[in-house]
Amino acid sequence: MIYHILNGDALACSFADTKLEGDVIVFREALVDGDVAGNSLQEFWQTRAEYLQVESNEYYTSVVNEIEKILKAPGNSEFNLWFEYDLFCQVNLWFLLSIIQNLGIEKQVFAVYTSFLDKNSKQFWNGFGRANTGELLQSFSQRVYLNDDALRFGAQLWKAYQQGQNEALIQLAAKGNPAFPYLREVVDAHVERFPGAGKLGRPERVLSEILDNGIMDNWEVFVEFWKRESIYGFGDNQLQKLYDSLTQNR
Repeated sequence: MIYHILNGDALACSFADTKLEGDVIVFREALVDGDVAGNSLQEFWQTRAEYLQVESNEYYTSVVNEIEKILKAPGNSEFNLWFEYDLFCQVNLWFLLSIIQNLGIEKQVFAVYTSFLDKNSKQFWNGFGRANTGELLQSFSQRVYLNDDALRFGAQLWKAYQQGQNEALIQLAAKGNPAFPYLREVVDAHVERFPGAGKLGRPERVLSEILDNGIMDNWEVFVEFWKRESIYGFGDNQLQKLYDSLTQNR
């Protein structure tokens, strides 16, 4: 069985035009934001539903039922994970790899990155959003095979992230793994969200600088933030929370 695991519905809309063989699984989460505690998947799902303030049934229909497709995958399945390089996508990827790594089946796992983008481009961290069919197929043709070491490494990244062990993340990033390019930049960006008592994290600091320059309209602030810090991959919801917190205290 072939599976294509997509990070959100936006990619799902354009993915159909690739005509690639396999079933589509859509991961509708933003694990870069909020509580990710849980000693089991059931506890984890409950934590997320409570944090997002949605009914458990709604959360299960939207998110958990998609993950159940992974858990029920037959032997000799192939998993293609379409995720970008930014922090938002990487955290989601680490989580999914922790699940796939524990599947007791023979499997092949690939990461499909945005290989069509130039590292020096301003759009590098923005991902698949504006990719055309040819660019999606190019990315698939250059997918990265994740061997057992890479799967274990991804699961370790998720464990460190979930437990808030930033020092462990730094050590893993220093060690590195070829399957996770730009890991150091991403981990640095994450760690800089938590600078210590009395200081603003990197995202808040950048937002504050934007506000100090006289831009107050939230959408204009978001656009400027994306220009400066697209490495975070934050969407409207994450930025709105940061914006509200900052403007309430100004």
